[in-house]
Amino acid sequence: MSTTPHDLGRQGELAALSHLVGKGYRILERNYRYRRNEIDIIAKEGATLCFIEVKTRASRAAGDPLEAVTPEKQREIIRAASAYLAHLGEPEPDCRFDVVGILARRFRSGRLVDYELTHVTDAFMNDPW
Repeated sequence: MSTTPHDLGRQGELAALSHLVGKGYRILERNYRYRRNEIDIIAKEGATLCFIEVKTRASRAAGDPLEAVTPEKQREIIRAASAYLAHLGEPEPDCRFDVVGILARRFRSGRLVDYELTHVTDAFMNDPW
C-alpha cells in the first residue's frame, strides 16, 4: 500500500500529537489557519503557549525533516502565530516555536508504526540545524 504525501503528513502529525500529550502538553488547536499560513499544532506546556510545526519525511533523500523549516517557513508561522495571539485578545502569554521532525520507517495497514522523532523546543531561537 503506497502512502501519499498528504497521508504521510497526517500520520506524522498524529505521531507528534501522541508525543506531545505524553510529555504533558495540552493541545489547543490543530491546523490553525491564517490566510495562507498554517500552524500544525498549538499547545500549552505549563504556562507557555507553543506553536508547533511538524515535518514528516519518508526518507532523508530530500534532507532531514527539520531542514524543511526554512527562514521563509518560519516567517509564515510567525505571521499566523501573531494573528492567533491578536484573536485571543488577552495579554500576550509566554510563547515559543517548536519543531517536530519525523522520519518514517515503517507502515502497517496505512498507519505509521515505526519512526524516528526529534522535538526541538524554542527552535527558531536555537536553530540547531
